[in-house]
Amino acid sequence: MAKTPVPRDAVARFLADVRASDPPAQTDAEPNRILFALDATASREPTWDMAMNLHAELFHAAADHRADGDSGDVAVQLVYYRGFDEFHASPWSNSPQDLVRRMTGVLCRGGLTQIQRVLAHTLAEARTVRVKAAVFVGDACEESRAEVVAAAGRLALFKVPFFLFQEGHDPRVARLFQDIARITGGAYAPFATGSADQLRALFGAVARYATRGRSGLREIEHRLARDMLAQLPR
Repeated sequence: MAKTPVPRDAVARFLADVRASDPPAQTDAEPNRILFALDATASREPTWDMAMNLHAELFHAAADHRADGDSGDVAVQLVYYRGFDEFHASPWSNSPQDLVRRMTGVLCRGGLTQIQRVLAHTLAEARTVRVKAAVFVGDACEESRAEVVAAAGRLALFKVPFFLFQEGHDPRVARLFQDIARITGGAYAPFATGSADQLRALFGAVARYATRGRSGLREIEHRLARDMLAQLPR
C-alpha cells in the first residue's frame, strides 16, 4: 500500500499552531498530565503498534525538567475505544513501562469511532485535575459533526488544548480535526501511514509544550521539525 503523502509544511504548521497558543499554567505541586487517546478500531492496528513503541516520547520532557533542577513530572493517561461501545481509560501514570504493559496485548477491533466520548471523558478529568494537553491519533470520524464540535466547545472552557494527528487524507476528517484543535486551543497535523519518525516528532512536541510551554519547542531534535521551526516567524 502506498504511503499517504504529507505536505512538506505539515509539521511546521503544527508547531506554528502550538507556538501561537497560550502555554498552560505551570503548577509545581502537580504533574504535567497528558491524556493520550487512540482509535483502536480494526483499521488502526499498525498505528497502535507504532504508538506503543513511541509513547515514551511523552515522558522525555520530564527527564529534561529534572535535569534542570525542576521537580515537574509527566503523568499520562491512556484512553482508547474499539469494538461495540468499548471505551477504556487507564489511571494516570508516570511510568512508561506501566503504559506499555497496558497497551501490550490490546487487540484492535472493528467498530465505530467515539471521538465525542473522548472529548467528554477529557472534560470529566479536567473537572478534577489539571490536564495540560490531550493527544488523539486516528483516521476517521463516524459521528455527528455538530455533536463532536459541541463537545469540543465544552472542553474549551477548561483550557485543555487538543492535539489531533490524522493518519490518512480524508478531507472531511481533516476539517473536523482542525476545528477541534482550533476550538480547544490545540493543533492539528497529518502524518504519513507508517511514519514512526514523524509521529515521534509530534509526540515529543506535545510533551515539551505541556512541560515547558513554547520555549520547550526549541529542544526538538527531529531534523524536519527543527528545520521547519527555524522558518517560522519569531
